[in-house]
Amino acid sequence: MAGMVQGQRLQIGGERQSGQDVRTANVTAVTAIANIVKTSLGPVGLDKMLVDDVGDVTVTNDGATILKLLEVEHPAAKILVELADLQDQEVGDGTTSVVILAAELLRRANDLVRNRIHPTNIISGYRLAMRE
Repeated sequence: MAGMVQGQRLQIGGERQSGQDVRTANVTAVTAIANIVKTSLGPVGLDKMLVDDVGDVTVTNDGATILKLLEVEHPAAKILVELADLQDQEVGDGTTSVVILAAELLRRANDLVRNRIHPTNIISGYRLAMRE
């Protein structure tokens, strides 16, 4: 690199996380998204009132609408929002259920990893369950 004296290292600020800390953070973010839409599920589901930056108010109990209006920044949570969007495009219904199910599968998988079960074995188990 130009301007660097030989032997100097480039310093970049921030922290690097890996392993269980990242998995736990991902599960926490995904669970937070699922908890937002969970109370809107079913015949006695509650409506959500969402207010955007401009002050526009939306009242809905539709999971897809709620997730579209959220400003999600966490990468794992964004994947969950994309999952709900794909469900909405393909089927037109079931977005809330898909989000809750995916969050629960991730939470349970994280518990299994904490109990020293290898992620490959967990994935194999989920694939076997899917085939059944």
